[in-house]
Amino acid sequence: MSDLNALMIFARVADANSFSEAARRLGMAISTVSRKVAELEDQLGVRLLERSTRRLRLTDVGAEILEHAQRSVELSEAVESLISNQLVEVKGTLRLSAPPSIADTVLVPLTTAFQASYPEVRVHILVTDRFVDHIAEGIDLVFRVGQLPDSNLVAKKILRYRHQLVASPRYLEKGEIPTDPSDLLAHRLLAFSSLTPQTSWKFICDNRQKSITFFPYLAMNDYTGLAKALVSGAGIGILPPIVSPDLLKSGKLVEAMPDWHFESVDISVVHLGNRHIARAVRLFMDFAAKMAPNLFEDLPV
Repeated sequence: MSDLNALMIFARVADANSFSEAARRLGMAISTVSRKVAELEDQLGVRLLERSTRRLRLTDVGAEILEHAQRSVELSEAVESLISNQLVEVKGTLRLSAPPSIADTVLVPLTTAFQASYPEVRVHILVTDRFVDHIAEGIDLVFRVGQLPDSNLVAKKILRYRHQLVASPRYLEKGEIPTDPSDLLAHRLLAFSSLTPQTSWKFICDNRQKSITFFPYLAMNDYTGLAKALVSGAGIGILPPIVSPDLLKSGKLVEAMPDWHFESVDISVVHLGNRHIARAVRLFMDFAAKMAPNLFEDLPV
């Protein structure tokens, strides 16, 4: 097979009718240009150019081969143009996955704002709590909440907050207001849980830590549903501040036992640790990291 690079150099020489001028246009040394053409002639076993001290002339076979060489030049320029356009114009399909708890308040605002800036990018979103296989399911970026296990994934943190222990004022007015984690065991506790009978909560106050383990009065693997149950006065439970944040602002929910806090958690976007990722993916990661903190006011950390 002929060296495509040598074919393109030969076409440049023929077009310029000069080794020196071709070398100048290509930004190469004259000796390199001359050697490449000579190697091509040796490879093909024919003479392509008749050389003299003043001019060059294509041989008959050289004229025929020049047509193919020019096509190689056109193909190379088309590929370079395509890559250049891709670097300027961001387009393609971005495939994302996220848990339901952040789909409405984090994922949707980020993707709609991103598409407003890059309208040629299509976005496909998979909302699920289960583990997502990037390769098998063709997912570019996955939103993860909490600590990430060691793996070959690359993560970029976009948001940090701590969950809050909340209840409706109506519920708290009915009984004794808890001031210590142990007091919670006398209350109806609502927990985010997936089919596990017991739930544990760990609290921090200054340098003290306390934990409780209990059987939830209501367990659900959906924070939006838990928020509605809490507003109705069903009990005391945990909510992330990014889920229905208006409920605390409006006073429909209040923070119970505010001196005791939960540990902070991170939201990260993760992708496979390969070197070459699509520009849309890289841009979205940076975009999410800059924009996510602006989606909420005064997140507790």
